Amino acid sequence: MAAIYDEQYARRYRDRDDQLDAVGSYQELVRWIGGVCDRFGGPIDVLDLGCGTGRYFWGLRHVNTLTGLDASAPMLAEARFPTHADRIRAGRIELINGDLARHQFPNGSFDLVYSIGVLAEHVPLNRSLVERVARWLKPGGRFAFTTVDPRSPDVPKTLARRIASAMLPALPGDAGRRLHERLMAGGMYGDARWIRQQLDGLFTIESLEHYQSDVHLHGRCVARKVTA
Repeated sequence: MAAIYDEQYARRYRDRDDQLDAVGSYQELVRWIGGVCDRFGGPIDVLDLGCGTGRYFWGLRHVNTLTGLDASAPMLAEARFPTHADRIRAGRIELINGDLARHQFPNGSFDLVYSIGVLAEHVPLNRSLVERVARWLKPGGRFAFTTVDPRSPDVPKTLARRIASAMLPALPGDAGRRLHERLMAGGMYGDARWIRQQLDGLFTIESLEHYQSDVHLHGRCVARKVTA
């Protein structure tokens, strides 16, 4: 992914950020992540997983510290000058070049970890990642993220996929689980069943819904860390 998001791509991506004010689905995501921030009672420490050019930074509210993690150094270079920079209210911003599937933070570092347009799209949403996010969150912290739903119109509807999707409701036990995992491509897509399975026991889901962007049908989830 880091090789794909080179300097030219990052520049085009950042230019697109400045055109998104006219895109309703983008504005809806900005409102959504701001609303998640409002669920906390005070200033919060936030991690953006796969922050890219920082196009959602300005939607965050009540932020003490903001950490952006991304595998692409050129994208992070653009994130130093994000869209609506004058509207970002964070006490401190740190940008880290790292692989979100391998990078580690100290336990209990954040109140909110969010990821938009990354998980179950470019990076698998799987149990391993969810466990790491849970460790990084403080007690009662939240994990907010989007996925690409396998029913999205842009997902190829091959004959095999159509047959498997039709068979899935009738398959019990391990056979159904294995087929569902294949339909989710091991976490590169994420429907409601997949999201619940990955979060089970570690998070309580506060909201789980569909929304349509200008590109995909998405899942959108806010979950709260389970505390003993």
